[in-house]
Order: sequence, then structure tokens, then C-alpha cells
Amino acid sequence: MESTDASPGALVAPAPTRAVNNKWLVTLSVTFGTLMGAIDSSIVNVALPQIRGAVGATVQEITWATTGFVIATVMVMPLTGFLGRLFGQKRVYLACLVLFVVGSFLCGLAWNLPTLILFRFLQGLGAGALQPTEQAILRQTFTREEQGTAMAIFAMAVMVGPAIGPTLGGYIVDNWHWSWIFFINVPVGILGFFMVARFVHEDEQLRASARKEAELQRRHMDWSGIVLLCMGLALLQYVLEEGQADDWFQSPLIVVCSIVAGTCLIAFVIRELTAPVPAVNLRLFKDPVFASGTLLNALVFAVLMASMFLLPVFMQELLGFTATQSGMALMPRTLVMLLCMPFVGRLYRRVPARILVAAGIVFAGFGAFEMSHFSLETGSHDIIRAIMLQGVGFSLMFVPLSATALANIPRERMADATGLNSLLRQIGGSMGLAIFTTLLSRYSIQAKASIAAHLNPERLEVASRMGLMQKGLMQRGLDQASAHLASLQMMVGSVTRQGMVLAFDKLFVLAALMFVVVLPLIYFLKAAPSGGGSQEKPHIDVEI
Repeated sequence: MESTDASPGALVAPAPTRAVNNKWLVTLSVTFGTLMGAIDSSIVNVALPQIRGAVGATVQEITWATTGFVIATVMVMPLTGFLGRLFGQKRVYLACLVLFVVGSFLCGLAWNLPTLILFRFLQGLGAGALQPTEQAILRQTFTREEQGTAMAIFAMAVMVGPAIGPTLGGYIVDNWHWSWIFFINVPVGILGFFMVARFVHEDEQLRASARKEAELQRRHMDWSGIVLLCMGLALLQYVLEEGQADDWFQSPLIVVCSIVAGTCLIAFVIRELTAPVPAVNLRLFKDPVFASGTLLNALVFAVLMASMFLLPVFMQELLGFTATQSGMALMPRTLVMLLCMPFVGRLYRRVPARILVAAGIVFAGFGAFEMSHFSLETGSHDIIRAIMLQGVGFSLMFVPLSATALANIPRERMADATGLNSLLRQIGGSMGLAIFTTLLSRYSIQAKASIAAHLNPERLEVASRMGLMQKGLMQRGLDQASAHLASLQMMVGSVTRQGMVLAFDKLFVLAALMFVVVLPLIYFLKAAPSGGGSQEKPHIDVEI
């Protein structure tokens, strides 16, 4: 990567410390924050029982430790470009990294539920800008020919983080105190801070352009747009996170939040399209390359997050795996993604994005279909075979979708585009989780009722099964009445478990069908024309 130092002194004497650059140092530097933020989106879930006991919260109340984090994250993501122009892209990244680390440390010290929710919210505010800022910096650091490699690195942080979060969290909780799931961010964050401060430097031309736009922003501050955005996204995320627990639109609170969220977001869109200097540049969606890539990315991420949610629940609830065991069983998918993504990044330069994404959908869909055959006798080898197929599929999809979506964005608009791209990906994942969580509850009730309808004691096979169970219990020392009651309870438990299996199998089939439905949408994945914004030389300097 060439140095972009254009100072007058450079015409007289060479710049001794900025002449040699290493793009891999900037990559390593900015990936620390994104990886920590991605891990923290899922690592807390396995520790909720321990945290709940420590802060004295109910099962319903403790979910706010996750909800508050996600709400804060989505509020910041679309404002990344706006903040970068006001304060500088590097300063925003460093400030958010500090906020994330401080929030993590305070979460480990939380003494009750309100303080935990507050500190998780602070942590989320810091995490929100890390992901889109890293994506923008990598796009500006690597050449057009290397964009596949850049997005492969970004994809590993975004996708592998949530995958290893439960495993890491389970290990920490099983061997140490739950607070270490937060404290572990502190040394890593400090290292990342000093690496970014030392090695990442914004291009002067880019900063000059940002300063001009910042002056316009200060004269025409879009306060109403920012307020509408924050209110709309916060309420939308609340509905998606808490809707299932509150029985969706049977709850007056969910209904009110949905109406207010929809009104705020519609008003926000109108405001941003008419404001002299909008806080969020929604006109980027006029570019068909960005629009098609971003929307497809959101759809794929919805199915991805739903799939990543279902399997751990299946293993822990029905197969009796511990959190650590289920995390270890899922590790092959993470390893496959780590191995495949660099290869896909190189392949992106030679194979059209549509072909890569289509192949990824086929692999991921076939993996989901394999999961639809799971039963109570399913072993680890059956799970590993299915998730390895999904690992290949997710790698083939995510890398080209991320690279293609931003391929035609001018460098001065890159932070705006990555913020919107990250936001829609996050909302897509939240919607996928909300839909599949709701369907799991409904399908299990339906399946249980359907099985129970056939449990007529007058049927020979039912009476025989009950008799065998009762006889076995009596041989263990129970009297006839107690054995009869216990056999009935065992039969109810068996019905419940079988109903859950049928519900999971149905959802895995649905996930496979959703991949099939997404497949024709690849037609709308526009190819980036030559001469796109990414063709320009990189504009983030990295010194060594």
C-alpha cells in the first residue's frame, strides 16, 4: 500500500516513519474491538443463571442484560459515519473502544440488576461503532483486488465471535467466576487501543473532506433525525427481543411500542430524505449494488442467527449436553469457517459473487435439511456433519455479500455505508431469532397436542407401554399406586420431549426452505461496475 502523505514537506524530503506500511498490522489492530463486541453479543447468555443469582433478578428481568446491550448497539451503528465526520474516524473508534472496555469492567463489578443493565448499555454503546468502523477501515486499507481478503477477515470477526461466545462463556463460568466473562475484555481492549493509536492513521485528504462536511453538520445539526432514529430503533429492538416473552401483540405494551417504533422510523426516513444535512445518508440505497447486497446480507443473516440459536437449545434441552459440551460440539463449524473464509476471499477475485453465494446457499440449506432428521438418538458425529456443511455455506455467502455490497461506495461515504450495512445485518439477525423462537414455542405445543391425542389408554400399544413402565417402577420398590402415577408422569415427559423434537425438525426444514426461497433473490445481486469507489488507492495509512 502506497503512502498518501501529501504534506508540502514531502516534496523536499521523504517521510522517514511513514514510508513503509503494513496493512496486516492495521487489520490486527482494528479486529480486536470487533471480535470482542461480537463475542459479547452471545457470551453472556450461558452465564445468565449465575448472574441472575448474583444480582437477585428473576428469569424475565435478567434478559434485560442482553436486551440493553443489543438496543444500545443498534442505536449507534447507523450514526458511525456522522460521528466520524464530526470527530474523526480513528478518534471515534478509540473512544468507543474505551467505552466498551470501561463498560465491560463495570459489568464485572455490577452489584444489582439496575447497575448491570446500565453498564451493559454503556458496553453496547461502545460496541456499536466498532464493527462498522473496522469494516470501513479495511475497505480503505486494502486495494480493490484485495477486497475479498479484507471482507474475509471482517467476516471471521463478525461470524466467528457469536459462534465461540457460548463455548468461551461456558468454560469461564464452569472454571471461574461469571464476572470474568467481562473482565477478560479489559487486557485485550487495552492492547487493541494502543495498537490502533500506534498503527492506524487517517488520510489527510479524507480528513480534510470530512472537516468540510462536519462544518455543514454543525450548522445544520439533524437533532430531530437522531432522536427519531434512536427512539425507533430502540423500541423496534425491544419488540424483537421481548415480544415472545410477552406473547407479542397480546401485550398492550408490545402493541404500543410497535406503533411508536413504526411511526418514528417512518418519520425518520422522511426527515433524512428532506434534511439539508442528514445524520444518516439513506440515499446510499439508490445504488443498486449497495441496496441488493445489503438486503440479501440481512436475509441470510436472519437465517444464520436462527440456525445458530436452534442447535444449542436442541442439544442442551433434549440431548442433555452442558453449555460447554454443546459449545465444543459446535466448534467444528467455527473451525470450518476459519479455514474457508480466507480461501473464499481469494476466490472472490476469480469467481462471480452470484456463483459463490448460490453455492453457499446450497451448502447451508443442505446442512439445515440434514438437521431436520435429528432425533433423541442423534450423536455428535451427526451434528458435526451437518454443521460443517453449514460452515462452508456461511463462508461462501458472507464474504462475497459483504464485499459486493460496498464495492461501489466512494471512500468518503464508506463509514455511512458500513453503518447501514451493519445495522440491517443486526436487525435481520434479531428478526430471525424472534420469528424462530416464536415458532418453536407454537410448534412444540401443536406437536405435543397431536401426540397426546393418540395416547388413549384403551389402545393396546399404549396400555402395554404403561404396563411395562409401571412394572419396572414396582420392581424398584414403589407401590402400585405410586408406580401408576409415576408412569403417567413419565409418559407426559416423553410426549413433551417428542413434541419438542418434532418442533425442532419442523423448524430445521423451514430454515432449509428459507435458503431455497433466498436463492432466486441472487438475481438481484447486482455486479459492481468498474470504476467503483473502491478502485481508488487505499486511504488509511499504517506505519511500522
